[in-house]
Amino acid sequence: MIRIEGLTKTFGTFTAVDHLDLTIETGEFFGLLGPNGAGKTTTIGMLSTVLLPTSGEIFLDGEKLTRRTVKQMKKISVITQEYSMRADMTMDEVMEYQGRLYYLPRKVIRERTEQLLEFAGLTDHRRKSVRHLSGGMKRKLMICRALLTEPEILLLDEPTAGMDALARRQMWNLLRQLNGRSMTILLTTHYIEEAQNLCHRVALMDRGKLAKIGTPQALIEQLGAYAVDTTGEETVQSRYFHDRSEAIRALEELGEGAGMRATTLEDVFIEVAGAHVKGKMQ
Repeated sequence: MIRIEGLTKTFGTFTAVDHLDLTIETGEFFGLLGPNGAGKTTTIGMLSTVLLPTSGEIFLDGEKLTRRTVKQMKKISVITQEYSMRADMTMDEVMEYQGRLYYLPRKVIRERTEQLLEFAGLTDHRRKSVRHLSGGMKRKLMICRALLTEPEILLLDEPTAGMDALARRQMWNLLRQLNGRSMTILLTTHYIEEAQNLCHRVALMDRGKLAKIGTPQALIEQLGAYAVDTTGEETVQSRYFHDRSEAIRALEELGEGAGMRATTLEDVFIEVAGAHVKGKMQ
């Protein structure tokens, strides 16, 4: 279990994460959402110990997280937005290099590499250099590399950024399989559909603070399960209703140019992200 208490990170006078309190259960697939600058990547940075908190604490299974505890570090693997692999290395070389960084025996590295490349469907491409891999293959290889040390927690910062629709769905299936093996996964993403499909719970951050938290379905129902959109010359205005009959009545009153649909997690995201602009918080 990950427990975050009063986590704060400042850069000069700017507060990137502001007294964040959060608990992520063991084996949970958890999503961290928010607009650019909300504090998501900074939070991932502190969980991976790349960044140190200005104040507050993080606990793993009741133990305070520090850079000095090797046992804790082996529990966590992180995949960043950037491709952090040498372009001239083959898949086998990337995996061997990672294993040596963690002092794994060569036999273990080879066995785990075979298993992971097969698991990710990359075996046929193992002798290609990184520069000749597609974006989707590079992301899969980064996951294989992260799994080499058999971590318990996987931190994913925009893991499907830049992928086409097919590669993104393949990545979803891979992540579902990992979570099905009781791995705790923390995901940040700008693809709200991704979070709605994958995550057990999501937290929405706004300007460094926790704005909302819950299951995707609970957050949708809190806003209203039915949305009525009115299309103007430049904008689309949405109203949300808990009762379907009320939504239908509103639709009939608005007449031409209006439409009804199911509310999505993206609607919740937009309401939260735009709350400070509109001078209110949902």
